[in-house]
Amino acid sequence: MIHLLFSVIFMEMAVILLLLFRTPLRKLVILGLDRMKRGRGPIVITTVGGTILVLLVTTISTIVNIQQRDIEPGTINPTDQILFTRSLLDASLMGFILFLGLMMDRLHHYIRELRLLRKTMEAVKKQNRSFDDAKNGSSEELKAMEEEVATLKSRIKTMESECVAKTDEIKASESKSEALKKQSEGLLLEYDRLLEDNQSLRGQLEEIGQSLANSDGKKNM
Repeated sequence: MIHLLFSVIFMEMAVILLLLFRTPLRKLVILGLDRMKRGRGPIVITTVGGTILVLLVTTISTIVNIQQRDIEPGTINPTDQILFTRSLLDASLMGFILFLGLMMDRLHHYIRELRLLRKTMEAVKKQNRSFDDAKNGSSEELKAMEEEVATLKSRIKTMESECVAKTDEIKASESKSEALKKQSEGLLLEYDRLLEDNQSLRGQLEEIGQSLANSDGKKNM
């Protein structure tokens, strides 16, 4: 157990030293920590840290029990003394492991924040350079741009006038179509009225013809 704890401590110390100094291995360590914090990595790290914390609390409770076991204060038998020393060493190593793990996590976090800040500063510098370059452009390019803007404005005005004219034409055609529609409705009504007059005239003619035929027949008799 002690050998394992010492191995973990030395490994964490090596990772912290690699994070502190700019070396080719620093990028590999940062990439490895980035991958550890993705997917199920945080769950595994939290589980391991929680287990170590529980073991630390258990070891501390064992130390307290050993101290309270003896009746006379300050007297500890050899077995309890060995257990006390072993538990104290285990507790110290586990606490040191948790502390180094926290330091490693914070260093990794601050390095990532520093990288993001540097990238942001570089992007701002690039934007400022491009803005300065645009400011310091030649006067000919500015004149050409102004002429192009003036041309575009005249085109926009022409298109607006054309659009207004087409809109007026559309409104006039709509009014004409409405007038024609009303005129056609009036013609239909007039046509219906003429049909009714025609039918009534035909009826009257048929009645007159029948009356004439009846009068001729009576005369012949």
